[in-house]
Amino acid sequence: MGIWSRIFGGDKAKAAEGSYRPGPYLLSDGWLSASAGKLINWWQAGHSLNQYGESGAMVEACVSAYSQTVAMCPGGHWRTLPDGGRELVTNSALSRILKRPNDYESMSDFLLNITDRLYRGGEAFAYAVRNDRNEVIEMHRMRHGYPYVGTDGSIFYSLSGNEIAEQRFDLSMPVPARDVLHVRLKTTRHPLKGESPILAVALDRAMAGAALNQQVAFYLNEAKASFVLETDQQLNADQTRDLRARWDEQTKGDNAGGTPILTWGLKAKPVGMSPNDSKLADMLQLTDQNIALAFRMPLQILGIGGTPFASTEALMSAWKSTGLGFALNHIEEAFGLLFRLKGMPDEYLEFDTDALLRSSFKEMIDALSAGAGKVLTSNEARAKIGLGKKDGGDELYVQMQDIPLSMAGQVREEQLSPPETPPPANDDETMPDDEAAAAARAFLYAEFAEIDTPLLISKQ
Repeated sequence: MGIWSRIFGGDKAKAAEGSYRPGPYLLSDGWLSASAGKLINWWQAGHSLNQYGESGAMVEACVSAYSQTVAMCPGGHWRTLPDGGRELVTNSALSRILKRPNDYESMSDFLLNITDRLYRGGEAFAYAVRNDRNEVIEMHRMRHGYPYVGTDGSIFYSLSGNEIAEQRFDLSMPVPARDVLHVRLKTTRHPLKGESPILAVALDRAMAGAALNQQVAFYLNEAKASFVLETDQQLNADQTRDLRARWDEQTKGDNAGGTPILTWGLKAKPVGMSPNDSKLADMLQLTDQNIALAFRMPLQILGIGGTPFASTEALMSAWKSTGLGFALNHIEEAFGLLFRLKGMPDEYLEFDTDALLRSSFKEMIDALSAGAGKVLTSNEARAKIGLGKKDGGDELYVQMQDIPLSMAGQVREEQLSPPETPPPANDDETMPDDEAAAAARAFLYAEFAEIDTPLLISKQ
């Protein structure tokens, strides 16, 4: 390890003993909460290990919904044409990366894990490898990254957490920002440090975790409630310990279910929960709703919730207009920054959300049928479902009665205006010059002479 790796080691370098590390922490005897991990002497502050960890089913469902959905959407490098249309670029570095980011991952693997890391940790990193022409030819996901800002404002990253990339490339030195894909959520503490929405539901998760752990302990005790032994007699400390030990011998371990014999006027009184404390299901449901709100996740996406949407398309459209649309656009813009795209509307990356309607074939066919011949040509609509071109399928069609409003006004004016009398046809234009001159002289003679004149005068 050189001096640079010790200075810029980031998460890869070991933190000083006793320094804070974000929790929760998996120890040999259970989980230690994040709040307890801030204290070196957490056991002296009243904290204890949590055997089963915190409640994470709803968080896992929300994060998985985002990561798996983003991985389903194929990406495309698009460029706007002068006529307002767009073309798919197939020979760029970005288009090649979208097909295969590296030799051990598919693009689905890459997007799945990048999005998962983004929503769990608030940020995700990837290292870009360039060739001699300065084109990105490989991208490698990194689990950990830490940004550094130089005195001149330049940005570098310390990357770690990819066993394959660390064997192939020297990442001990800081990596320039131009070679790092950094996708981050809201940056409240630092412009280069993202925060996950999980932080907003830390209390909800802790409450649900405590409630579930209490229930687990309850059922491990064979669902037997604890008892309080009551008596009117005065008992010293030795007598109290002796009675507790005898009670435990008949109610715990291998002797659970035995019949204890009570003396000295002792009475066993079970300790139960109040009706409000027993509403565990309602409390967990409220916790799940709060987590879904923080992730901007419709409960219907997860198969729970109230009134369902009218169709799969309506459900996906509602999600795309909120959380999913932001996630897709946020990752697209991060790729555009790395590959130096011009941005919308000139040049951009776009993930195709039509893939989300694969399971709803009827709705997709109805949409294509309504748009074919008007917005899309027949061949373009066929290409959406993987069918080949047909002759005559590259034209757009409209009905005869569909005309522009300006043309309708012009037709109305023509109907109201009187028809113009066409000028008489000039037959002289079809006669040779000498015949036209002879006919003119004959007409004059016939008009003014007293004698009959021939209709045509011969040439002199």
